[in-house]
Amino acid sequence: MSDSVTAGPAAWVNLPDAAERLGVSISKVHQMIREGQLLAVKHDGIRQIPAELLANSTVLKHLPGVLTLLRDAGYNDEEALRWLYEPDPDLDGSAALGLGGHRAREVKRRAQALGF
Repeated sequence: MSDSVTAGPAAWVNLPDAAERLGVSISKVHQMIREGQLLAVKHDGIRQIPAELLANSTVLKHLPGVLTLLRDAGYNDEEALRWLYEPDPDLDGSAALGLGGHRAREVKRRAQALGF
């Protein structure tokens, strides 16, 4: 029996708060998003970042690589977000949560397989 939980981030961070958490300027956050190092989508009408993608004062280590793989497979930002938060108990709940732990290599392997 599966839970009827909607897949998605547990919390969101707006861009100015992300800049503060990362210790960089807002311009640098915009650059990171443009360059595919970070993912931001409109949530409640404001461009925001899923909080789980920020680890303390950095971006999750494997996130930029996974985002590149997803973009290479033709995913746009919204599709990448859906893929990252698709429920998957084998990845600690979802690919986004798996990236923050010992499942990161499996997340990367699965993202890479999307291109084939």
